[in-house]
Amino acid sequence: MLQAASHERHRGGPQTIRDLVLGMADGLTVPFALAAGVTGAIAASKIVLTAGLAEIVAGAISMGLGGYLAARSELAHYNKEYAREVRETHEIPNEEKAEVAQILHDYGVREPTLSRVVNEIASDREQWVEFMMRNELGLERPDDRAAPRSAILVGGGYVLGGIFPLAPYALVHDAHQALTWSIVFTTFALLVFGAVRARVLATPVLLGALQTWFIGALAAGVAYALARLVNHAV
Repeated sequence: MLQAASHERHRGGPQTIRDLVLGMADGLTVPFALAAGVTGAIAASKIVLTAGLAEIVAGAISMGLGGYLAARSELAHYNKEYAREVRETHEIPNEEKAEVAQILHDYGVREPTLSRVVNEIASDREQWVEFMMRNELGLERPDDRAAPRSAILVGGGYVLGGIFPLAPYALVHDAHQALTWSIVFTTFALLVFGAVRARVLATPVLLGALQTWFIGALAAGVAYALARLVNHAV
C-alpha cells in the first residue's frame, strides 16, 4: 500500500496551466501596451504592426527561455535535495526515522502503529527518500521533459495572447482607428482570460476578469500617454 502510494503523481495539469497563464498574461498586455504607445506617436498601422510583431517574436523567445531555465532550475534543485536526503538516510538513519515519525505523528498516527509504519517506510530507501522529499521538503519530482514543454507553452501562450491586440493593425490602415479595435479585442480577451484563470484558480470569476483587464488597461494607458508626451516634446 505504501509503495503504491509513494509513486502517485499529480503532474502536467497545474504546470501546463501555469505556463499558459504566464505566457498569455504577458502576451496580452505587453504587445497591447507597445502598440498603444507607438500609436501615440505614429499614425501608420503598418509600422505599429511591424514593431508589434517584432516584440512578439522577441518576447516569445525571451519568455520561452525563461520558462525553460525555470524548469531546469526546479529539476536541479530537486536533484540536489534528493541527493542530500539519500546521503542522510545512510549517514544519520536514526535522525531521519525520527523525522518520519514526527511527520506521521503530526498526521495523528500513534504507537504502536507509528513504529510499524516508520519501519515499513524505512525498509525501502527510495520510498523513504521520496516520503521525506514530499512531506518534509514539500517537493514533488519534476518531469524530466518539463523544461522544453514549459518553453513551448510559455512562448506559445505569449504569441497567442499577442494576436489579439495586433490583429486590428493588420486589418485597418489608420493606426488610431486600429487602436480602437485593438482596445475592443484586447478588452474582450483580457476579460475572458481573467475569468478562465480565476475559474481554474477557484477564485471569484468576476473579480479575476476585472483585475486582469485593469492591469492590461493600466499598462497600455501609461505607455500611450508616455508616447504622446515624447511625441509632443520632440
